[in-house]
Amino acid sequence: MSLDGRPKGRPSFYPMTFARPTMLSVFPLVALLSMAVPAALSFPQQSFDEIAQRADSARTADRVTEAIALYRQAVQLRPSWSDGWLWLGDLLYDQNRFSEAQDSFTHLVAITPQPGPAWAMKALCEYEMRDYAHSLDDLETWMHGGLQGSEGLADVATFHRALLLTREGRFDRALHLLTERAQRRGESPLLVEAMGLASLRMPNLPGDYPPGLREEVWLAGKATFYLSVQELERGQDYSHRLLAEYGQQPQVHYIHGLLLEAQSKSDEALQDFHTELQIFPQNSEAMLEIAGIDIDNGKLDEATILARRAVQIDPANPEAHHVLGRVLLAAGQTKESAQELQSAARLAPDNAAIHLHLATAYQRLGRKEDAQQEMTTYFAIRKKKWPDRSESMKTRNTSHSPEAPQ
Repeated sequence: MSLDGRPKGRPSFYPMTFARPTMLSVFPLVALLSMAVPAALSFPQQSFDEIAQRADSARTADRVTEAIALYRQAVQLRPSWSDGWLWLGDLLYDQNRFSEAQDSFTHLVAITPQPGPAWAMKALCEYEMRDYAHSLDDLETWMHGGLQGSEGLADVATFHRALLLTREGRFDRALHLLTERAQRRGESPLLVEAMGLASLRMPNLPGDYPPGLREEVWLAGKATFYLSVQELERGQDYSHRLLAEYGQQPQVHYIHGLLLEAQSKSDEALQDFHTELQIFPQNSEAMLEIAGIDIDNGKLDEATILARRAVQIDPANPEAHHVLGRVLLAAGQTKESAQELQSAARLAPDNAAIHLHLATAYQRLGRKEDAQQEMTTYFAIRKKKWPDRSESMKTRNTSHSPEAPQ
């Protein structure tokens, strides 16, 4: 039985550790990769044909050990046989032989002109081997190549990417991916735990942190999950419990403030964000939330101070540059605004709102072609089936703020 309560199927292509999602048990690996891997050609060598045929027969008859041995012989005779590397990797993965499976997918990537989903499968093997750095690198390669593969593979690979981004301390990017998953698939214990870790800014994988923190992680995850699916009253219930037990811990008032802000209770949200800064003065996210509210209220001087401070604290955070770019745009400092928005776009190229605001800045600077390109990018991102936009999970609609193009 899988972690989400469904029976395990074959082949299994989700990780086999506690930190692994199980959504792909019903998706055959060949189905995931069939569009990206060329079909096997007809080979003239009788010995190869015979071994390949025997390997396929053993696989379909569920004689796994024999099939693995035969596929190994076949790819040694014909290293360019992509289907052989594919099935060999699949069978080895199903046997939890992740290092050997990773080697097969590495060969598949090397010989396939457009490996696409093979990058994701290679990354999942590396995740199981705890080679997290290479796993994230391969997932980034897969993502930049267009998230190729079936919806099932895209779903599980994107989820693993979110887990690894959390481990790397890139919490906002992780939360945006997890929020999109929550909206697509609904609640699961693993998703709630992952959202709790990211929302509390804990650079850990699920299960890989002190047991004494699990209640706090669970409460934060539940509050964040219900915020992401706009069940705000239920989220508030968990947030109140979180406040009651852990109100002096970092991020707790910030989470509560997000829920209040989502309910258009900006004044109460501001109190929580300011309390958060008293507990954790370096919380750049709380600064950005206050700055965003200040922009809406026309308090541009205060918003500018907070946004600049957030950029100083966390220069790699695209939202810090984004918010600073927005406030400078609203204040009429268009050239500097464009520079900040360009930095934000480099850090988060798939953030639709950044491109929208950058288009406005270019329009005001008279850079019509650049503005048109940014709008084209904006609409392209919005149409993506598997977006990775790094946009806020709050309800504030920045695309309709005064500085956005109409």
